[in-house]
Amino acid sequence: MPLFSQFIKERQYLHNVSPATLEWYKHSFKWLRTEAPSQDELKNAVLRMREKGLKATGCNSAIRAINAYLRWSGSAERVAYLKEEQHVLPTFTLSQVASLTKWKPNGVFCQRRLHALVLTLLDTGCRIDEVLSLRVEDCDMDNLLLTVNGKGRKQRRVPFSFELRRVLARYVTDYCKPGDVVLFGTRRGKKLGRRNVLRDVKRLCKRLGFEPPERTLHSFRHTFAVFYLRRGGSVFHLQKVLGHNSLEMTRRYANLMTEDLQAVHERVSLLSSL
Repeated sequence: MPLFSQFIKERQYLHNVSPATLEWYKHSFKWLRTEAPSQDELKNAVLRMREKGLKATGCNSAIRAINAYLRWSGSAERVAYLKEEQHVLPTFTLSQVASLTKWKPNGVFCQRRLHALVLTLLDTGCRIDEVLSLRVEDCDMDNLLLTVNGKGRKQRRVPFSFELRRVLARYVTDYCKPGDVVLFGTRRGKKLGRRNVLRDVKRLCKRLGFEPPERTLHSFRHTFAVFYLRRGGSVFHLQKVLGHNSLEMTRRYANLMTEDLQAVHERVSLLSSL
């Protein structure tokens, strides 16, 4: 289909979108049966998504790509977004975080790498792929900053703690040979696979006596954000650190956990004051 191909080509060469974004466009356009869909055809596409078992979040992901194409093509049609369920974001508890940070790996390379990787996720709030893509030269040990390549090829600098610097400095000294590029790479210096990390983190959690939360690797990011706000961090600063384009996603973290709401209510309750 010429129009679809032209849209993707412009996104690739004029907007410099990432390969992952290009694949997202291609996958989303499979729901359309014509390059100039009517409103009824767009509704039918959403119905087919739902019949195939896609949740509202999955449908909205495809709808975002389709609407971008419709705007580009000059069409007046748009697809309405579906209402998504709002779930409490899965996080590690404070005691689980304490167990992870107190864990002492043995001298085996894989355990030392896992230890440094887990602490990096907890200390920076970076996405798992951002951490796995880190290069040794991205770690500014003097200024305590990581240079991270985020979504849409957007680079940002993320601060980290003195404690993490101590761990990373030892890890780099012991295991990163001259010429190594990837920070948390395999023994051959290749990028570590996400599935391997997920497997190792789940095993570690069970070894420490607790079940890992849902969406385990992304839960590190949720945990960082929630505790950042609990400790008085600014939503605007959090947006910068997490690399969100808008404040809307960051605001979700402001809907803190139930225990936070209970603690606030106890202070402001009229009955408690009497």
